[in-house]
Amino acid sequence: MASSSNSFICMIILLIASFGHVHGCYDSIISFGDSLADTGNLIRFSKFNNIVASSVPPYGETFFHHPTGRFSDGRLVIDFIAEGMGFPLVPPYAGVMTNMSSSKNSIRGVNFAVAGATAVDISYLEKRGIKNPATNVSLGTQLDWFKQILPIFCESPTSCKEYLGNSLVLMGEIGGNDYNHPFSQGKSGEEVQSFVPAVISAIGLAINELIELGAQTLIVPGNLPIGCSSSYLTIFKNSNKKDYDDSTGCINWLNDFAEYHNQLLQQEIHRLRDVHPHANIIYADYYNAAMQIYKSPKNFGFTSTIVACCGGGGPYNYDSNTPCGSESSNYCDSPSSYVSWDGVHLTEAAYKLIAKGLLQGPYTIPQMNGLCNKGISDQ
Repeated sequence: MASSSNSFICMIILLIASFGHVHGCYDSIISFGDSLADTGNLIRFSKFNNIVASSVPPYGETFFHHPTGRFSDGRLVIDFIAEGMGFPLVPPYAGVMTNMSSSKNSIRGVNFAVAGATAVDISYLEKRGIKNPATNVSLGTQLDWFKQILPIFCESPTSCKEYLGNSLVLMGEIGGNDYNHPFSQGKSGEEVQSFVPAVISAIGLAINELIELGAQTLIVPGNLPIGCSSSYLTIFKNSNKKDYDDSTGCINWLNDFAEYHNQLLQQEIHRLRDVHPHANIIYADYYNAAMQIYKSPKNFGFTSTIVACCGGGGPYNYDSNTPCGSESSNYCDSPSSYVSWDGVHLTEAAYKLIAKGLLQGPYTIPQMNGLCNKGISDQ
């Protein structure tokens, strides 16, 4: 817990940094999302842990030196945000529920993110002939879990509002799988684009409910530039040079799609700010935080941007039939020089730069560089 003097300093900083609303330093971090934020839920929920990629090496080897359920070689954006704000790493919900002997006062946050999760309910996709190969968990499911566990941390509606008001809420990233699943199952860009309003609506409803429960500060990430993803570059590989950005090698129309999602998401955030003027809803611009790396990789120490470090071969070292961690997959010598980890997810080095762009740089609206964060160390 911060001292009273530190809390006072943070309060003054936040008066300047936010929309004029007063926010103190946070007591906990509450997180929702998918594999970009999952710190170990999927492998705990799965009855067949050996087939979950993040449960086998080389996942986790850079920082943790063993698999933790994170879909990367090390830490994720949520880990760096926790570090930057002086928190321990946020434990997965499934882990907290199996270790209820811990004192509620010792838990500084809970992460409900599950790899493969969607913003919309699974029934929305199933009605359109789309399967979720990883899980049936949606953002609504995660919100239900949160409401079920909330009485552990507070005893009345008033104290629960206070608890949430003193928590930093991370809304993802969520929504990417609502597009990943249909794209990988052969749906057209036009059809998948028609899903975007429903995805944004699901995210907006969750944000609204959390604010009504008492949340005051929420970080809402947008989508990454999916046209730079090794998996998408493999799926949609073609010889039409006009489809590709000459400077990055990314697929233009897929990045346009991601920007369309982000545009609608920001419009929804603006609407929610009008409805809840006392809440601080922060848009996290994952897209441009990542694009700075794709556009100028050498400036950040990267030698490979669109070829995966770990994968099954091919021009982008990605093969859905030979995922990272399988016996016939290959693995690069220096993950820190790669942006893409396994063709779908990024390396710790890339996530760290994105997190720095959020906590210390220009990639949030409003900027977060006053929100009681201590910055991210170089370790």
